[in-house]
Amino acid sequence: MADTPKMAEVQLQLQLDEAIADGQYCNMALINHAETEFVLDFIFVQPQAPKAKVRSRILLSPQHMKRLLAAMADNVARYEARFGPIVLREEKERAH
Repeated sequence: MADTPKMAEVQLQLQLDEAIADGQYCNMALINHAETEFVLDFIFVQPQAPKAKVRSRILLSPQHMKRLLAAMADNVARYEARFGPIVLREEKERAH
């Protein structure tokens, strides 16, 4: 049996423009999907305002969405292990 060639490890260098580095605050996200992609809209909703602005739209393949979901779950678990549980308002209301 022949050895399969190993892929060379590539060190990825990220470029981050200043406007992107500043980030966008969002307090809502909407997720939609079709067969070939997921669409994530990140939104800022101001209290008592009738309109909300989409700050960013991200398009992902289904495979990348599943990898992102796993990475987010891992990061939330590590955050909670360090800082304690993140309690959602809905969970607080159900507890009372």
